Amino acid sequence: MRICELMEQRGIQRIQLADAMGVSPSCITKWVKGTALPSADKLPRLAAILECSIDALYGREPPGGANGAAN
Repeated sequence: MRICELMEQRGIQRIQLADAMGVSPSCITKWVKGTALPSADKLPRLAAILECSIDALYGREPPGGANGAAN
């Protein structure tokens, strides 16, 4: 997943993302390191916060989406 890259691009810190997602900062760390993945029900919220599509989270398209807009 490209969470770390997207966080850096948006100027979002782990604690901010954790608060917005309703998870612990250590959970975000696990997502960034790839030792855990966000559950499917959290993906739409994560994509919205990071202003990208779910596919962009997984590196299947550029962060802005194919047309440059977030999902």
